[in-house]
Amino acid sequence: MAEAETPVAPAKSAAPPVRVYRHRLPIRIWHWVNAATLLVLLMSGLMIFNAHPRLYWGDYGANFDRAWLVIGSTPDNGYLRLGDYRIDTTGVLGRWTDAEGEEKTWAFPGWATIPTSYSLADGRRWHLLFAWVLSIGLTLYMLWTLVGGHLRKDLHVRGAEWSPRHIWHDVKEHARLRFPRGEAAARYGILQKLSYIGVIFVALPLMIATGLTMSPGMNAAWPWLLDVLGGRQSARSIHFITAWALVAFFLVHIAMVLLAGPVNELRSMATGWFRLPPEREEGA
Repeated sequence: MAEAETPVAPAKSAAPPVRVYRHRLPIRIWHWVNAATLLVLLMSGLMIFNAHPRLYWGDYGANFDRAWLVIGSTPDNGYLRLGDYRIDTTGVLGRWTDAEGEEKTWAFPGWATIPTSYSLADGRRWHLLFAWVLSIGLTLYMLWTLVGGHLRKDLHVRGAEWSPRHIWHDVKEHARLRFPRGEAAARYGILQKLSYIGVIFVALPLMIATGLTMSPGMNAAWPWLLDVLGGRQSARSIHFITAWALVAFFLVHIAMVLLAGPVNELRSMATGWFRLPPEREEGA
C-alpha cells in the first residue's frame, strides 16, 4: 500500500522591494555642487596655507611670534608642531618629494593643493571664486530648507529624540553597524539630524564668517567681525580647524555610505529614489 504524500507548503515569494522618494531635486543638486565646491576650497586653501604655515590666536602673527600650530622643515626633515608637541612628518608634511623626484619644503604636498605648483595668487583666485559658489549656494539652500519644509519635515529634532537614552541607543546601533531598516531607513536618525544641522547651520556659515574676517576690506566695512571672532589670526585658526572638522565629517559620511550600501545610497542621491532595506527577522 503506497504511503500518502505529505503536502509541501509553497515557498514564500520574496516581497518586492519598496521604493520611496527620499531626496528632492534641490537637495541632490546642492549635495553634488557642494561636494565639488568644498573639495576645491580645501585644496586651494591648503595652497594659501603653504604661504605661511603657522597659526596664531589674537590679532597679530608673524614668523617670530609664538604659533600654536606650525608645519615646517629643517635641512633634514619635515615636522608638525602642535603647542610644545612635535611630530616628524618627513615625506608627508613639511618636507616631501614630488613626482619628478625633487625635494620640496612646502607644508602640504602638491597633490593636495590647487594649483599643484606653488602659486599663492592662483590659490587665492580659486579660493575666492568657489567661496562665492559656496556662499550663494548655501544661502539658497537654507532658504529652500525653511520655505520648502525640509527643515520641518526631515531635520527637525522632535522632543523624544532629545532623550539621552534615545541618543545613546542611536550611538550604539551605529557602533554595531546596525543601520535602520524598513520605513525607519527613509527617515534621518538623531545623529544624522544633528550632524547635518551642525554642518549646514554652524560649520559652513562659520567658514564664511571667518573667511570674511581675514579680508582687509571686510575689516574696514564690518570691524565688529574682528571683535566677535577674536582678531584676524583667531579667525584664521578657527577657519583652519573648521575646515578639518568638515573633512572629518566627509570621511565619516563616506564610511557610512559604504557600510549602509553604496549602490542604494548613491542611486538615491542621483535619482531621489531610495530602496528600503527589508525589516530584520525576529532574533536577527
